[in-house]
Amino acid sequence: MSAFHDLKLRALDGQELPLAPFKGQLVLVVNVASKCGLTPQYAGLEKLHRQYHAQGFTVLGLPCNQFAEQEPDSEEAIREFCSLNYGVTFPLGSKIEVNGHDRHPLYRLLAGEGAEFPGDISWNFEKFLVGQDGRVLARFSPRTVPDDPALIQAIEKALS
Repeated sequence: MSAFHDLKLRALDGQELPLAPFKGQLVLVVNVASKCGLTPQYAGLEKLHRQYHAQGFTVLGLPCNQFAEQEPDSEEAIREFCSLNYGVTFPLGSKIEVNGHDRHPLYRLLAGEGAEFPGDISWNFEKFLVGQDGRVLARFSPRTVPDDPALIQAIEKALS
């Protein structure tokens, strides 16, 4: 198993969210926030998830309050917001830190020293495409919308 698949997160509902079941799947890891100008990307992320899920693709949303405190709500409120406003069905983790001293181990793997695409996360909705083997294939800026041709092409290439 890869270092990615060895990690365990917590889901918004408090249950354990191990990454091992994602082995063999393509995963788009996104740090998300409910009160951000980019929040409407939830709709596109859900569309991607539904469009490619049967082919072995999933979006993994990880709420983060590190950027202008744009995710201040409780985990229950976040889950309700995502469900009611965007019909989110993809997995959502509990709030995590993506930068700094308390950076979650997942983000140390994705963007830390020695990572394929190192460097601090710049804002909400930064995206990492993680291959079926757990290797990071690509990193996309927060402004890269879910239906951006470069993102779609990377997903389709990795799934083929």
